[in-house]
Amino acid sequence: MENRYDVIIVGTGVAGCFAVLHLPCDKKVLMITKGELEESDSFLAQGGICVLRDENDFDDFFEDTMKAGHYKNKRSSVEIMINSSRDVINQLINFNVDFARENGELLYTREGAHSKPRILYHDDITGEEITKKLLTAVQKRNNITVLTKTTMIDLISSGNICCGIVMEKENGEIVPVYADDVILASGGLGGVYENSTNFPHLTGDALAIAKKHNVKLKDISYVQIHPTTLYSQKKGRRFLVSESVRGEGALLYDKNYERFTEELIPRDKLSHKIWKQMEKDGTKHVWLDMRPIMEEGIDITKRFPNIVKRCIEEGYNPEKECIPVVPAQHYFMGGIDVDENSQTSMENLYAAGETSCNGVHGANRLASNSLLESLVFGEIAAKHICTKERKNKEDVKVEVDLKKYENLEELFKEYKNIVLKEIEEDKILKEKEENE
Repeated sequence: MENRYDVIIVGTGVAGCFAVLHLPCDKKVLMITKGELEESDSFLAQGGICVLRDENDFDDFFEDTMKAGHYKNKRSSVEIMINSSRDVINQLINFNVDFARENGELLYTREGAHSKPRILYHDDITGEEITKKLLTAVQKRNNITVLTKTTMIDLISSGNICCGIVMEKENGEIVPVYADDVILASGGLGGVYENSTNFPHLTGDALAIAKKHNVKLKDISYVQIHPTTLYSQKKGRRFLVSESVRGEGALLYDKNYERFTEELIPRDKLSHKIWKQMEKDGTKHVWLDMRPIMEEGIDITKRFPNIVKRCIEEGYNPEKECIPVVPAQHYFMGGIDVDENSQTSMENLYAAGETSCNGVHGANRLASNSLLESLVFGEIAAKHICTKERKNKEDVKVEVDLKKYENLEELFKEYKNIVLKEIEEDKILKEKEENE
């Protein structure tokens, strides 16, 4: 490891990986991740990735995305994402991503709030398939240094210019590392919640660090709850039961095993329906029945092998009985405010993926738009870095006082409090705006 790079990327999910793969091989790049390489929200994504099926699908895809987001979306960002989708899919196929096919043709599935099937998938581990293939490509590049168990603890800045990051290495050493450009792609904030589908180390540190450096944030209270995670009395990360399970025909029941809602309404609305039913029934979960999928001639052990396996591990056989499900925190639509080039309000600082907010998702993410959005705007960040005209060509090197970081436990408590405070304040502000 060196103390200066052309680009530093914080995060090894699909946004970070796709960004680095679009940087030229003569750029020296450092990628870091707080956990192991596979411990990203991207890796956990089950359902699939949206794509514009053909030019006749644009209006429906656009309307589905806007409607799910309660029309709080940024229209231009949605257009960019949709229009870029087919090229992104073709690139993924070139990276050997194995999407489901029949007789050589790509298969499409449907999830909640989609007007038609437009989701490509790989079993029920689409995120894992994409992330693994991109990481394989990253590891073949000699210009990229990847460090695991390495945590960003601060940005280095000169005025409103980003000059690098301060990070804690796996051995506990705290070091400043400088760069011409930094891309924050560090995932969501599920770790600040008791029940979440995210890895617990994803605590939104980048948001708090950005706030301390006066980098603009946006829609911080837009936190999505996934309606169906596997209910368990055990503590820890909640196992997501993909929306594509309901897309293929699974049904939701109350305590009397009676259907109480339409299964493919937007996630936020369905979560409220489930909570309301749980309150009415006095239960801690509702039931999900995957057997109607089997009645359609689909083998759930092949279509959803990992979900079936996990259910059996928890003592439920979805081929023979219903499984208990409950809503849990899942995705973060807000984040560090970025423009259509993934630029933040700080010069030379970019953000992509769940860390960022480019306005694509609005107040509620449409299912399977997350992987697509991360890939599209990760690529855009990299391309903008390569083509932008630099205003400050001199090598800015700021001295860093490492004594400020002697008590990291207190520092990360502070970061968590900043995140929770920002969520609450943004929530109050939005409620006030709605009532005016």
